Amino acid sequence: MSIKLRKYDILKDFTAVGEFLIENYQPDNRDGNFPEPAWEYMHGHPWLDEKSLDKIGVWEDSGRIVGVVHYEHKLGEAFFEIHPRYTHLKPEMLEHAEKYLYGETENGQKYIKAFINDFDKEFEALVKSRGYEKDDTLARLMSQLKMTQPFSPVIPLPDGFLLKSLAEDNDLAKIDRALWRGFNHGDEPPEIDFEGRKKQQSVPNFRKDLNIIIVAPDGNYVAYAGTWFEATNRFAYVEPVATDPDYRRMGLGKAAVLEGVRRCGELGATVAYVGNVLPFYLSMGFKKIFTCNCWIKYLDAR
Repeated sequence: MSIKLRKYDILKDFTAVGEFLIENYQPDNRDGNFPEPAWEYMHGHPWLDEKSLDKIGVWEDSGRIVGVVHYEHKLGEAFFEIHPRYTHLKPEMLEHAEKYLYGETENGQKYIKAFINDFDKEFEALVKSRGYEKDDTLARLMSQLKMTQPFSPVIPLPDGFLLKSLAEDNDLAKIDRALWRGFNHGDEPPEIDFEGRKKQQSVPNFRKDLNIIIVAPDGNYVAYAGTWFEATNRFAYVEPVATDPDYRRMGLGKAAVLEGVRRCGELGATVAYVGNVLPFYLSMGFKKIFTCNCWIKYLDAR
């Protein structure tokens, strides 16, 4: 065994880490790692701190990736992708997160938020022993929808509304507005983030035909559901989902999600995942499978 730690190199490692996640996937996401589409979504997100990517740690054994510790969008977060035969690396990975991935509060206090799956009792015990405290308000929950075949959900829409994919209609300004309003950032975006939306669509497995929009009678996009298909392990991953607040409780977001999942079913998906347990998803048949708890540690006293 010749295990080495090195810095993440996006040009060398982006695809390699994705392949690592695919290879070590377990049904029901019991590997506890990011689904591979979540890794792609992270890299395509407009808010990703690209300047700090070299602080991500990659562990290799004889040149083969066996572990990765990284943030998702910004420093202060720590997520752990671990080969099942290398769980002994957890203490070292946690130390790396504390040393390199920490964030800072407005008054300069360093902190790290370690995200640990609730079924990983070994890792929970480790962070507790290191002085971490759980913050239930920042927990992330994973749900899945097991798809019967053929998966043919009823997807009604109110009169005048149209369901399309970005393969048919890909207006970046309308996408930006829908996501801005749908994530409750305000009435109108201060300026259209064309570059950010192009970036989202630039990752290798982004498929316009699996990204579903609902178009209102006035032509605006009022619901959006991004869907990803992981072909090797035959699952769908839903991210992001947003509905304009003026058009909620009309079944539009549900229609967009179910259509994206349905299309993945046609490609061979047998299950869909979403990082949420809102009643919105449970009403479609998603069921919670685990919680990824947030454990916080402040690294210096003030």
